[in-house]
Amino acid sequence: MSVAKILSRVGALAGAAVILASCTVVVEEGPNRPRPPRPDRPQVCTMEFQPVCARRGDRQRTFANACTARAAGYRIVRPGECQAQSNRPGRPQICTREYRPVCARKNGQRRTFGNACSAQAAGYRIVRPGQC
Repeated sequence: MSVAKILSRVGALAGAAVILASCTVVVEEGPNRPRPPRPDRPQVCTMEFQPVCARRGDRQRTFANACTARAAGYRIVRPGECQAQSNRPGRPQICTREYRPVCARKNGQRRTFGNACSAQAAGYRIVRPGQC
């Protein structure tokens, strides 16, 4: 390799070093600084409708699709819409008005209900079908 080519390449490297040395990095600090995108969450989601039930902490929410749930920081629980959460575990929250009487008991008291669901929703244990 000739001396002229070597000097030419050294000059090009020196020019690149000057350009790189003149670059500055600005670091924004404070609560309003933009956050970099999270690689584990999608940045763009399609508008397809395939509902999923997702959870974050104690909160469950239905999303149009899995992508939008993950983008919001939720973990997919199951496909389909979320079911209503009862504030009384083990008891139904919504009952039909079907008439199939049952005899139910709670704290020694017996009572007739229109159906088993309404008895359980009131916290009664079913003793037998039919009226008390």
